[in-house]
Amino acid sequence: MVYEGYVRDFLELSDINVGDIIKIEKDNITHKGMLLEKPDYSNENTLIIKLNSGYNIGVDIQDAKIEKIADGEKPKIELDPVDKQISSDKDNLSILSTGGTVASVIDYKTGAVHPAFTADDLLRATPELVDYANINAKAIFNILSENMNPEYWIKTANSIYDEINNGADGVIIAHGTDTMHYTASALSFMLDTPVPIVLTGAQRSSDRPSSDAFTNLMASVTATKSDIAEVCICMHSTEDDPSCDLHRGNRARKMHTSRRDTFTSINMNPLARISNNKVKMVDEEVEYFKRDSTELAINDNLAEKVALVKMYPGISPELIDIYVDKGYEGLVIEGTGLGHCSDEVITAIARATDENIPVVMTSQCLFGRTNMNVYSSGRRLLHENVIPVADMLPETAYTKLLWAVGQSDESDEIRYIMQSNLKGEINTTLSQRYFIKN
Repeated sequence: MVYEGYVRDFLELSDINVGDIIKIEKDNITHKGMLLEKPDYSNENTLIIKLNSGYNIGVDIQDAKIEKIADGEKPKIELDPVDKQISSDKDNLSILSTGGTVASVIDYKTGAVHPAFTADDLLRATPELVDYANINAKAIFNILSENMNPEYWIKTANSIYDEINNGADGVIIAHGTDTMHYTASALSFMLDTPVPIVLTGAQRSSDRPSSDAFTNLMASVTATKSDIAEVCICMHSTEDDPSCDLHRGNRARKMHTSRRDTFTSINMNPLARISNNKVKMVDEEVEYFKRDSTELAINDNLAEKVALVKMYPGISPELIDIYVDKGYEGLVIEGTGLGHCSDEVITAIARATDENIPVVMTSQCLFGRTNMNVYSSGRRLLHENVIPVADMLPETAYTKLLWAVGQSDESDEIRYIMQSNLKGEINTTLSQRYFIKN
């Protein structure tokens, strides 16, 4: 990570860069060493330097005197090529990196963490991979997951399509965790796949003893060798390391900022649990797309303007009007309770539907499903042609509406698409037992 705020401004003003040799004097103690990149867990006012002894220390720059002793270069990893051990007896596995913590390697000389852009980088970080598959790894882009957008989803879908079309028996997507569930949901609608597609990430970087990168990646490899040919998310099932859960990509959500078991399947169990290189179905009665049961296909037409709007007390109906005036092609409402919003907002929504803008209703409760026949506000929304989508997650409804509007500009067809269970995004057997994480 880069330094930010006051520290960044100070470094720029002093012409000090990562890799430079600096001297820091504070409280009558002097430290000399190489300036390192900022770890994600360090204090915002702290500089990290590597001492000649090899140890890294952090020094708060408040009331410190800092001087650059010598220019340096940003650390580079220069190692011999890795023996990939290609074998006809192994599955062919493609690993595509979009960025994120899981696809990184450590330069142990400097303590810096860098993105893994090549198969060699990835295999050095996880040499065990070659025991399980022939690895083809590449970076399709390198972004923070909060910078993900529909244009990147389209590029990712096409990259996956090419890998499968060229013979991949499974595809892993290395992705930042913050928006992984959006990407997984979007890919589930854009792709029909005969092989497993697994998104994975890490909550803690590979330079930390508690990193989950290795466990998640190896479990994802096991998942790609399974019979579950869907877009899935594979992450820790508990805070400990023994197992990972395989979630349906359009049924999962990130539920914690830092826990390693941050992902939860909503309104259903995970598809499977992975431990000791084995995949065990969690619910034997659940239906899923099986390997080679579907022909490879891609439909990557997405709308350009769809908005996800959260209802809250005091929300102004002008927000809906703004989206209409700006030419948005669809709206997903994250309503309260069973799928409600205020009377004033209903009036604005009526204007949107009168102008043939599809409006979809979900619930911010997450667990349970919408039912707009219970209260008068819900019935008014139904009268205004709002589309309820049962227990579909708001994020899933957003990505699906982007896709649905990309398929048709006919209101009835969009309604039919949104209310049809295409890729397991609607749970038709909802039960109270899914209210808590299993």
